[in-house]
Amino acid sequence: MAVVGFTKLQEIFRKSASLDIHKGHAKEVTDIVEQKLYDMLTIAQKNAKYNGRDVIWVADMPITKGFEETVEIFKKLESEIDAKDVAQMLTFYPPVLALETELEERLPEIAGALLVTLAKTMKAIDPADRAVDHELISKAHKVLNITM
Repeated sequence: MAVVGFTKLQEIFRKSASLDIHKGHAKEVTDIVEQKLYDMLTIAQKNAKYNGRDVIWVADMPITKGFEETVEIFKKLESEIDAKDVAQMLTFYPPVLALETELEERLPEIAGALLVTLAKTMKAIDPADRAVDHELISKAHKVLNITM
């Protein structure tokens, strides 16, 4: 199960970056977002362990000022991601430490911000094109791998 369904993904891409995504590219996009969310949790786990805890707190997440601003952009879209879908998605990855309740509650908006980040990165790479294709997804993925 993906972190977000196609209709919601399409809505987020249109509202946040005026991009059109086709169903054939949805899995590729959600796979990137899911991997980046898991990457953030693995760094947060290291931070929690460094601080002698066996629970990951929100403060352990590697959230920059720019990413926090993107969370706010996602919230303003009035688009929601179901926490159950995020939790279900995480079951397909190796387990991390337990998550504090506040972090569990924030994971959907973090996932949403990752979607917005990916969409805005695609738009920055090719501002003239509204259509998402494999090449654009690949370029944006490379940027996220370098920066996140």
